[in-house]
Amino acid sequence: MRFIKYLILAAIAVALIVIALANRSEVTLNLVPEALTGFIPFPTSIAVPLFVVIFLGIAGGLLIGFLWEWLREWKHRSAVRSEHKQVVRLEREVTRLKAEKNKGKDDVLALLEDAS
Repeated sequence: MRFIKYLILAAIAVALIVIALANRSEVTLNLVPEALTGFIPFPTSIAVPLFVVIFLGIAGGLLIGFLWEWLREWKHRSAVRSEHKQVVRLEREVTRLKAEKNKGKDDVLALLEDAS
């Protein structure tokens, strides 16, 4: 299984390297349209290789998707946490009640009664 995992990761790495080598030409990214560049006091464009734009787009999409899913599942995770807290509280109450019930009894008889 580990071999298959490494084989798949190697195939993905080779594919990413091939994409990077095929898209080495530089492209210019503009922050604002050309007509508005006179109103902004700092540089609004940058020249980067195309593969950087592609990889940043993929990474940004993944991050947005992860964040979206995390926010969507928030209700379910909080419900599970509250159920877990309730179960722990009930277990503590049962232990406390058993201790009160078996108070003053012989330890062996209390254990036999708890087992039944």
